[in-house]
Amino acid sequence: MKATAKAHTNIALIKYWGKRDESLILPMNNSLSLTLDAFYTETTVTFNRELEEDKFYLDNEIILGDQYTKVSKFLDLIRNYADSPLFAEVHSTNAVPTAAGFASSASGFAALAAAATRALDLNLDNQTLSRLTRQGSGSACRSIYGGFVEWEKGVEDDGSDSYAVPITPQDHWDVRVAAVVLSSDMKKVSSRVGMKRTVETSPFYSGWVDSIPSDLMQIKTAIQNRDFEKMGKIAEANCQKMHATTLGANPPFTYWHDTTLTVMQTVQALREKGILAYFTIDAGPNVKVLYQPENEEIVHQTLRKIPGVSNVILSRSGQGVTYQ
Repeated sequence: MKATAKAHTNIALIKYWGKRDESLILPMNNSLSLTLDAFYTETTVTFNRELEEDKFYLDNEIILGDQYTKVSKFLDLIRNYADSPLFAEVHSTNAVPTAAGFASSASGFAALAAAATRALDLNLDNQTLSRLTRQGSGSACRSIYGGFVEWEKGVEDDGSDSYAVPITPQDHWDVRVAAVVLSSDMKKVSSRVGMKRTVETSPFYSGWVDSIPSDLMQIKTAIQNRDFEKMGKIAEANCQKMHATTLGANPPFTYWHDTTLTVMQTVQALREKGILAYFTIDAGPNVKVLYQPENEEIVHQTLRKIPGVSNVILSRSGQGVTYQ
């Protein structure tokens, strides 16, 4: 009873920030992302009758503590779904800087869900798999699909209508993303802690939520029409609004570093020179820069020259979950 799956990370252009239900991971708002081909997790899950507990290996190292607990609890959900008592051995390879704002949990839990359900011969459709994956990591439900993907928040208390859906085919539009790596350090405030603090204490949060429907409507129109400038403006503004809510939290916090601001200013300077590029930032210091294929060389070289930037990784639209 063994299966291997590969899932890619995604970058949210309309952010997911805040939950209406912590245990089921139900979001306060819809979100929209682009799956990236450069970052992924590959996971093999083997269910074994001889195991007395789950075992989790990440990049060939045994994992214990909180990370192990999260994986084992998620496997419990899958065991309950499949009515199986078997424990599993999990081997994951992560081509993502963990917990540094590159959504490693998205590709990680999407690959885990896909491999575990396939190993138990569940053969779930993508909508069901996305709904199940959401309960491991919210943004992971979007990584089931390639290209541009919307996570629908749903309204049901049991989360039955909260899952991701693709809004275009993967090859709809060749939008590129430069991942600007500033730090691979673990975040001081995790996404889950940061979301909860913001929802409960930030006076800016309600304004953020109220702005989402308009942002979503406009960006989906821009994507359908392949209007890069409109899409970039909306994504960049949405990112800044989300991060503004953290500055209003009690106590306030930010994921940005000094170099984060420098990258943002550099991207704005590129636009002043007529080179369309826009930034977006998840819960971490690293910046993702949206650009068009014809501007790849100048965007890449400009970002690499910024002091404090350790790497710039270029990415295209990635595919959804695949199996070996």
